[in-house]
Amino acid sequence: MAGVVVALGFPTFLQADQPQPPEGFRALFNGKDLTGWYGWNPHSSVKLAGEKKEENLKKQREEFPQNWTVENGELINDGHGPYATTEEEFGDIEMRIEYKTVPSADSGIYLRGTPQVQIWDSNQKFDPMRPTRRPHLGSGGLFNNAPDAPGRDPAVLADRPFGEWNTLRIRQIGDRTWVWLNDQVTVDNAVMENYWDRSKPLPAKGPIMLQTHGGEIRWRNIFIREISPEEGKKILAEAAAKQ
Repeated sequence: MAGVVVALGFPTFLQADQPQPPEGFRALFNGKDLTGWYGWNPHSSVKLAGEKKEENLKKQREEFPQNWTVENGELINDGHGPYATTEEEFGDIEMRIEYKTVPSADSGIYLRGTPQVQIWDSNQKFDPMRPTRRPHLGSGGLFNNAPDAPGRDPAVLADRPFGEWNTLRIRQIGDRTWVWLNDQVTVDNAVMENYWDRSKPLPAKGPIMLQTHGGEIRWRNIFIREISPEEGKKILAEAAAKQ
């Protein structure tokens, strides 16, 4: 009888396979725990200063593991709590990440601590009372750009049905951003505006943040490659030549 118990219980001790980054990339999420990440919603602390800000940031770090868990190589958020934020800061990058979410979800990926490559429930209908909120056009746009700015809405609707994994590829050089959702171009060499102060360019570096906003979302295979100044200049020159 004891042998049967061991046999039935054994799978609970199995570890998910280690993430396998593409050549030239490295994993930001190890598939096992929250190492390298902490909790921070910048919207809740942007107007604070001094001890109040320090207390707020400390509280968010403490709350982080209450809402974010790891299961079968997936980073899971229950729809609440601070955003998953990288301890590292990044400048020019190429990023690859997969996500799966639920109806009525509203999420996104902050680059350099700035919102955001948007993730929607694209089944939502257009609301004429909120004309600049256009989830029916799909995910993968730079939603926090000014309304009707280039890249603000995705070029195509590329979302997969609920229950399926979506794949994002993001490239950012300076304030120029490209996004591919499920291998379709949704943003092509558009300026990502500095949401925090539109009169200024994006900061040179900042953390990557996975937003949580009211619906469960799962992430996996989070990979990054830093782009050198030489490669960045070449990519920008090639993009300018196509315009």
